[in-house]
Amino acid sequence: MEQGHTDVTDSCRVVAPILNRIGDKWSVQIVRLLGDGPRRFNEIKRMVDGISQRMLTLSLRGLERDGLVNRTVFPTIPPRVDYELTDLGRSLWLPVQALGLWAYEHHGEISRAQKAFDKRAGLSEEQPRKIAAVGMAGR
Repeated sequence: MEQGHTDVTDSCRVVAPILNRIGDKWSVQIVRLLGDGPRRFNEIKRMVDGISQRMLTLSLRGLERDGLVNRTVFPTIPPRVDYELTDLGRSLWLPVQALGLWAYEHHGEISRAQKAFDKRAGLSEEQPRKIAAVGMAGR
């Protein structure tokens, strides 16, 4: 195997799990929200449309494990738990914001490209959803 190919493979092996964490739809939204400051669990849940309690818990735990989020428990009755970005998490906030802005600015072009592709491929309205689901499942 060529040395250049080995380097790419090694870097992919290192980077892939990190990108899987920070690239999933829930983590991106959570990082964007926490960029404005600490938030409570239920506040995050209300602000992230469609996320289940279990998925929010798993996402926050993963972000905490990766050093991107701090979880602080306050000894009150009832206990209060805040989540906030760490310094490492704050270093991710600007790239995530830029990605969100890019997506917002280009959603029309992407939608038109998808419709043109679907028309050329002779896909019905239901079939593109299946293609998108298969594409996401492979991640």
